[in-house]
Amino acid sequence: MQITIDILIGLVAILHLYFLWFEMFAWTTRGRKVFKNFPPELFEPTKPLAANQGLYNGFLAAGLIWTFFITDPYWKSNIALFFLGCVAIAGIYGALSADKKIFFVQALPAIIAIILLFLR
Repeated sequence: MQITIDILIGLVAILHLYFLWFEMFAWTTRGRKVFKNFPPELFEPTKPLAANQGLYNGFLAAGLIWTFFITDPYWKSNIALFFLGCVAIAGIYGALSADKKIFFVQALPAIIAIILLFLR
């Protein structure tokens, strides 16, 4: 079970590293291709806002990656639960406020990992 949990934590961390890159460095290039309904003239003015979001996603990824270096099982579990909980809440909020598919991409993997942490 621990291997599955670690894979899910790694997957969520990698996703958030991608979000960091996308929002901090590719907002005005790749962003235009991904967010086709977003007015093209708003990408440049919203670049600092997207970069700020990317930075926060990087903090979430760093916290999840940190869990791979914690040797005490109790603290590893607590830190993982905290950061997975943050990811799940952010994903649920994003699904409610922006796009429902955010739930499946961001929140659901974190929620599954949380459930598995509690079941082990």
